[in-house]
Amino acid sequence: MSSQDILQSVSTLASYNVLLQVMFRVLTFLLNAFTLRFVSKELIGVVNVRLTLLYSTLVFLSREAFRRACLSGQSGKNHSWRPVINLLWMTVPLGVLWAVLLSYVWLWLLEVPDAHTVPYYSPAVVLFALSGVQELLAEPLWVLAQAHMFIRLKVVAESLAMIAKCSITVVLVVFSREWGLYIFSAAHLVYTGILVLCYAVYFIHFLGSKEAARNSFPLRRVRDLLPRRQYGEPLVDRNLARLTWSFFKQSFLKQILTEGERYVMTFLNVLSFGDQGVYDIVNNLGSMVARFIFLPIEESFYIFFAKVLERGRNVKSQKQDEVAIVAEVLECLLKLVLVIGLIITVFGYAYSHLALDIYGGSLLSSGSGPSLLQCYSCYVLLLAVNGVTECFVFAVMSQEEVDKYNFIMLALSVSFLFLSYVLTSWAGSVGFILANCLNMGLRILHSLLYIHRYFQLSRWKPLRGLLPSPLILLALGVSGVVTAVSEAFFCCDSGLLQRLVHIGVGAICLLGVVVAVLLTETKLVQFVSTQLLPRFRKKRT
Repeated sequence: MSSQDILQSVSTLASYNVLLQVMFRVLTFLLNAFTLRFVSKELIGVVNVRLTLLYSTLVFLSREAFRRACLSGQSGKNHSWRPVINLLWMTVPLGVLWAVLLSYVWLWLLEVPDAHTVPYYSPAVVLFALSGVQELLAEPLWVLAQAHMFIRLKVVAESLAMIAKCSITVVLVVFSREWGLYIFSAAHLVYTGILVLCYAVYFIHFLGSKEAARNSFPLRRVRDLLPRRQYGEPLVDRNLARLTWSFFKQSFLKQILTEGERYVMTFLNVLSFGDQGVYDIVNNLGSMVARFIFLPIEESFYIFFAKVLERGRNVKSQKQDEVAIVAEVLECLLKLVLVIGLIITVFGYAYSHLALDIYGGSLLSSGSGPSLLQCYSCYVLLLAVNGVTECFVFAVMSQEEVDKYNFIMLALSVSFLFLSYVLTSWAGSVGFILANCLNMGLRILHSLLYIHRYFQLSRWKPLRGLLPSPLILLALGVSGVVTAVSEAFFCCDSGLLQRLVHIGVGAICLLGVVVAVLLTETKLVQFVSTQLLPRFRKKRT
């Protein structure tokens, strides 16, 4: 598959992932708004912080390193998939081990919530851990689907699973709210079960079909999906195993950075369960765009960079026509996420209070909620840039460079935990956002230096994507001033009409910014219209 074909397929994958994440975040957004009316903020805090942290830690530490290694250019490219499949099945026993260890910590070493306010905590811990192990059963199938660009499979599977989860949660919250944490545990078990079922059914139907033969799919029978030794081949690919170990050490640190505030809240008890619930709701609201736009782009284009460029080789040793494509894509991605991040930062400042008041009423809009969301709007800009820069860096680093970067991640992890504790003691929940901003800035600096060194011997300068046009900066500056004045006069205690005026002012300012982008960033507009939006081109799967 040529680099252009990979780009087309990855772009389609990114587009579908964005749509999928939009649906997920909208459903979660509505589900949180709904459950706020029926359950306590303490129960929401336990579910969304502590139990979700248990699940995400188990799944991330069990599979992330395997995913990054097995989706790199070294797997499936002139290699047999048998050792790769065997390696991927190691995620299941590893997940069982993490489930036992983490369940012990969550049940015996952490503070147990009050049984009257948050009932059935212990069974919920076990069920959330079980759901994580259950999801790992589909891991070899997920990697195969990603590597061969089975785009619609992921969309259908995760859509069905999310719809089922939301439906069960709503029904049980309305009619059986006395079940407490059983409601969310059952919904999560159904979610992971449907995911596994969808992947299993698809591959059982696909393997041996005419479509599989036409596409030269490397596996022919269902039993080829199971771990076994093949004559004349090693049980696992040793190079991939070493690369997996390198990524595993890094993933442990990355998880601390990604979920650092939840670890601090869970293990250091700096916030009550109720405050944790409010923080998590505001955090989810602030991260909606980051999760449903930036994360799918990062995941999809990591595959593109890893497949087009050979890991560990400098730019002069790569095919120059493919380097040109990569440089252009990287520049456009940086420009895209920068513009989106700047828009969120500018408009988030003036509309945080209104958004929280509409979403959760005085429960969220009073106290530190608006300040927290305003700080998160600035943090989104850093998230956007870091996602793309690290996406490229991780795709081209050699194993030795990955190992060296692990030490940097270790230092960042320790500093983040320290800063989180200190800043939270000083500024409350806002301290978590400030600590995240500082650490994200350091990660961006490292990635920018790496990208600069990587391309410095070539004629391509993809970091120019971080330089928006003066007209865009002017439009954003004017919009920031106008919307801040509008908030002072029309929001948020002056009635519905004044709120609508404030929203209208923001819409007009946003339109001005969009016009400025269309006038000055023609290259970016062309990239988005031809690569990220499937309706502008023929879909390739």
